[in-house]
Amino acid sequence: MITVNLDVMLAKRKMSLTELSEKVDITLANLSILKTGKAKAVRFSTLDALCRALQCQPGELLEFTEDGES
Repeated sequence: MITVNLDVMLAKRKMSLTELSEKVDITLANLSILKTGKAKAVRFSTLDALCRALQCQPGELLEFTEDGES
């Protein structure tokens, strides 16, 4: 399972979801879907925008875990 650690990166950068939404021009609703793990896919352009705004690498946002692990 792939987990999106958007909440962790936001906390590290002391940034709100609203501020990130403005920086990357993605709706709060879509960012919330990513943050809660309900997204089925992420476009590379979205991942690129998030990494630029959060000054991080894709591996800091995405994490793979075996099914059943938390």
